[in-house]
Amino acid sequence: MVDALSDVTETQRMDSARQPIAWWPVGLIAAGTTLLLLITANGYGYHRDELYFRLLGQHPQWGYADQPPFTPMLVRLGIETFGDNLWAIRVPVAVLLGITAIVAAAIAREAGGGSIAQSLAATGVLGAFPLSAAHVTATAATDLLVWLGVLFFATRALLWRRPRAWAGAGIVAGLGLWNKHLVVILLLCLLVALLLAGPRGELRTRHLWIGAGLAFAIGSPNLIYQVVNGFPQAEMAAAIAEDKGGESRVMLLPLQFAMLALPPVWIAGMVTLVRDPRLRRLRALAVAYPLMLVLVFVTAGQPYYTMGLLVGLYAIGAVPVERWVTGRGGRLALLAGAVAVTSVAAVVSALPVIPEKDLAGSLPAAVNQTIPEQVGWRGYVWQIGGVYADLPRTDQQRAVLFTGNYGEAGALDRYGPSLRLPPVYSGHNELHRYGPPPDSATIAVAVLDASPERASRMLGSCAPKAVLRNAAGVDNEENGVRVYVCRLSEPWSVIWPRLQHYS
Repeated sequence: MVDALSDVTETQRMDSARQPIAWWPVGLIAAGTTLLLLITANGYGYHRDELYFRLLGQHPQWGYADQPPFTPMLVRLGIETFGDNLWAIRVPVAVLLGITAIVAAAIAREAGGGSIAQSLAATGVLGAFPLSAAHVTATAATDLLVWLGVLFFATRALLWRRPRAWAGAGIVAGLGLWNKHLVVILLLCLLVALLLAGPRGELRTRHLWIGAGLAFAIGSPNLIYQVVNGFPQAEMAAAIAEDKGGESRVMLLPLQFAMLALPPVWIAGMVTLVRDPRLRRLRALAVAYPLMLVLVFVTAGQPYYTMGLLVGLYAIGAVPVERWVTGRGGRLALLAGAVAVTSVAAVVSALPVIPEKDLAGSLPAAVNQTIPEQVGWRGYVWQIGGVYADLPRTDQQRAVLFTGNYGEAGALDRYGPSLRLPPVYSGHNELHRYGPPPDSATIAVAVLDASPERASRMLGSCAPKAVLRNAAGVDNEENGVRVYVCRLSEPWSVIWPRLQHYS
């Protein structure tokens, strides 16, 4: 009873002392982040995922084999609003990252932070990974906003004893299920952390379970889609774990310190959650992080899956950092300098700052795989088109395009019509559902990262006709891929089931 009264008194004290939100500095950081992304949006070219999302956006559904529908529909929204161009695709997510900066600042405020802490928290989006994800319209950019939204409402529910905030967390999580199912990992780790570190009483409140019910109800159409279609995303996850699981496990810990600028800030967040009695009701967040690391390691998930929770810890860590610099001009200058230097480094490593002609062999292209994957797509399509143009007219009339991955298919769908190329098909992920080609098409101009022998086993008699190269000499996934002319040994209706693959 005494402890409960003490907690209430402490909460009231903190509530009365809570700082106003620092709209000017936080707003400038958020707007500057969005503006930076818009200014650089047309650098290089499409990323392979953007080409895929553009293609999926032409086929609206409740869900897809490898993901929920939000990001493809967001890409389509940009195209419908601003036209079918690269800038249009990247506008919506640029705005979302600016909003993410504001939510991060709000978390710092909930934890007792003033203007310095809120401003520092907002700079959490200026890390290499958040900038890169937002620049190329990756699903992770929207997911970052979703996770921080859940953490914001969880902070209000736990720290300020406002249980109705769990409903807000549930609504945000439910909406997040339309973008990616990874938010379930956050919810599970938070529940287990509450059981381990408390306050366990939250698990007995109806508001928490109302929030869980709202999350399920709002996200259920996409979940139902997965059930009806045999859980294709589970197959997708298993394929990724098999293909990249070893590398992901090796890089999991190192990348925790590379994805965000100023790792000491989120480490300070972990420490203050454990040591500061004013934040003891938030200790579950500190416990959730190692739980998530273990879960990601065991399931061979991608190292960036922890990003949302890391940015939340960064926002909380901004509070003790503010106390460390307050009244000490030298420390504040040191902090400002560190933020500036690390932010510039993140911009260089994530955004199209280096001219494309100078990318080959550069450090950003070597350490950030999203950069080289934005190079060369239009040129690749011209090279594939050249193979098609060299076919006799009678063969052209019986030909279709076939690709080994969705990036190639998306590029051909984007640029192929201007060259009057035939329809494109692929067995990769969701695109397998859009086939097979008609059986009357007995010739395939096939883009495959495979030997002639393997290509022939897949389709029929295949002869290599070209090797894809980009003018910048950048080493990416497509550089060196062969273009074949294949004469089918069996009809597409027979071959097609064997061509489905996930990655």
